[in-house]
Amino acid sequence: MYSLVRPLLFALDPSLAHAMGLAALAPIEYVAPIRMAVRALCARPRPRLVTRAMGLTFPSPIGLAAGFDKNARRPRALAALGFGHIELGTVTAREQDPSPPPNLFRLPKDQALINRLGFPNDGADRVTRRLVSHGGARGVGVPVGISIGKSRVVAIDPLAPVIADYVASFRAARALADFVVVNVSSPNTKDLRALQDAALARELLSALVGENARDSTGGRRVPLLVKIAPDQEEAHLVALFAVVRELGLEGVVATNTTVSRAGLRDPETAVAAGAGGLSGPPLRARALEVVRAARRELGAGATIFGVGGVETADDVLAFIRAGANLVQIYTGFIYGGPSIPFRLAKDLDARLAALDVSGIADIVGTEHQSL
Repeated sequence: MYSLVRPLLFALDPSLAHAMGLAALAPIEYVAPIRMAVRALCARPRPRLVTRAMGLTFPSPIGLAAGFDKNARRPRALAALGFGHIELGTVTAREQDPSPPPNLFRLPKDQALINRLGFPNDGADRVTRRLVSHGGARGVGVPVGISIGKSRVVAIDPLAPVIADYVASFRAARALADFVVVNVSSPNTKDLRALQDAALARELLSALVGENARDSTGGRRVPLLVKIAPDQEEAHLVALFAVVRELGLEGVVATNTTVSRAGLRDPETAVAAGAGGLSGPPLRARALEVVRAARRELGAGATIFGVGGVETADDVLAFIRAGANLVQIYTGFIYGGPSIPFRLAKDLDARLAALDVSGIADIVGTEHQSL
């Protein structure tokens, strides 16, 4: 069905097509019998896929990355389609509009996207209040993460206002989220990636870890992760992983979009699109490298989300065997359509059965082992 609809959607401006996709999910979000029927069809229990990490239980390791549902408008519908977790946002302390259009581009020959949206969202407080109206994370039915980022109007220097900005978003997110992801790696907010420098990251993440430990505001401690870019050199990655380990964060999300345009089948369209973060299959090889490095540096106890170019169950397996506990998709959802979480879960279950393993935990980080 989606193969018939996609050419029509792809004939539209990408932002309009995205809005129409969210609108199409409204009946599933708001009509409980429809949602229950979709969940029964698309989110079937598959015991081999159940994944436990960070004290949470994920019905499948396949989740939806931040960026699709920035404002918590369709979390229950997305869970009903079969995603094993939903990451909302990225939200910022202050409401902000998208960067000037055009800001979203398709590269169909590469099954890729370029975006320079710049964290458009309704603001952390408003987004989390909307999640309450959906029944909170429990009402969604799968673990819910919230990605937090820096408000555009807050300059990177001095650092104190940046930290205060993140803390404000974190306080809103921690009240509801099952886990919180600190986004310091989008290429679309000016100077944001400077926060991946080990010294700056230590200051920011220390403040968030400290806030997470406090209960004076009535909040609760939640698993805290940091989302990293694929474009860093090895030494910078190792230094950042050392900070993650030192501060006791639960893990990392690897990776965000890339500014690289290497290896594209359609470089002309990419050049015409201009600046922005590239997502999809061209990112996959590098994302796998970063996942391997994260597992090597952070050890067996860390939780690693692998993100970048997941299209098939074999891609999911590759990320898990490289060291990821969980994976996320975004661009694959745009190109593959609403059935992709069901299809990936079904095919992954069959792969695990063929490997004669009991679950995901049996194959995490085993790519150099014969199964």
